[in-house]
Amino acid sequence: MPLVAHNNLPSFNRLKQRGQEILPLDRALKQDIRELHVGLLNMMPDAALQVTERQFMRLVGNSNQIAQFYVHIFSVPGLIRSDETQAYIEKYYTTFDKVKEEGLDALIITGANVANPSLDQENFWQPLTEVIEWAQDHVTSTMCSCLSTHALMKYFYQIDRQPRETKKWGVFEHRVTQPFHPLLREINTRFDVPHSRWNTITEKQFTDANLTVLIRSFDDEVHMAVSPDQLRMVYFQGHPEYDINSLLKEYKRDVMLYLDGQGDQPPYPENYFSVEAREIADKYLEQAQLAIENEDPLPEFPDDAFLEYLDNTWGDTAKAIFNNWLGAVYQVTNVIRNKPFADDVDPNNPLGILSDSERSET
Repeated sequence: MPLVAHNNLPSFNRLKQRGQEILPLDRALKQDIRELHVGLLNMMPDAALQVTERQFMRLVGNSNQIAQFYVHIFSVPGLIRSDETQAYIEKYYTTFDKVKEEGLDALIITGANVANPSLDQENFWQPLTEVIEWAQDHVTSTMCSCLSTHALMKYFYQIDRQPRETKKWGVFEHRVTQPFHPLLREINTRFDVPHSRWNTITEKQFTDANLTVLIRSFDDEVHMAVSPDQLRMVYFQGHPEYDINSLLKEYKRDVMLYLDGQGDQPPYPENYFSVEAREIADKYLEQAQLAIENEDPLPEFPDDAFLEYLDNTWGDTAKAIFNNWLGAVYQVTNVIRNKPFADDVDPNNPLGILSDSERSET
């Protein structure tokens, strides 16, 4: 079902131009269909703010549930913003106060850039915890992406993420560990997921906290896990929302920093560049280094030349998981937006799949 363009957020028009079905508000109000209200707490840095909007909105809008989707985008204080981006947020985003007043059925929390050794030292930590505390009592299910997963594991379980020796960066093969879980219904049992992170929560850390691991990579790192009740908290360490060129943009950023004398030459994102894409990358670096030696301007980075040789091997599975997630929320949420569950739903077993002994542990 379509996204509803219920405000003037520019991403609605951008998504429509790319083929996404967008329903005007006046038409939506005339349809007798239960709407679903999804919050998006966008903490991404300025350069990725609007792209991240569209990535998650596309996943929500491509869900095949019998519902209209209202996406309410907001942010929190404590994040470094340019004047231009702050003005954009003030013009197009809603506020957390308004979200609390009106209510949500589901909530998505993005990642963020960090500058401190411990996440609870970040300036956005306190505002983020206020959102989490409210969501626990008022939102049916919260889905976390990458850094926000690490933050909530710290908040709920006092679990610190573990530094990796090298950055997990690229596209990695994964496998479903619980194929009959409702959130994994009808998805591929093997598929790829993009990752881009220096830290990890280990499988032991997840399971010691009594969380259920649903998807792990072939190098035994967890991608997806859920809270003991199986729905209220959904954790991703990877980036199922990524576009086909998201890792290419990260590679370009790192290459430009390297050519500017900041850091070492970046490796290729793992399992992402084909032979042809590597040849394009190598040729560009040769041309750029020659330009530097001759004190000439850098050649333009060949973004378009790469696209023919990049593959999206994760998008369909990501859509299926979001479809299952929002379908589950739709089935158990209350018609009153500030109440997380229908009156006949057990909050400790909202999907109805836990045994009595499992339910007693939630």
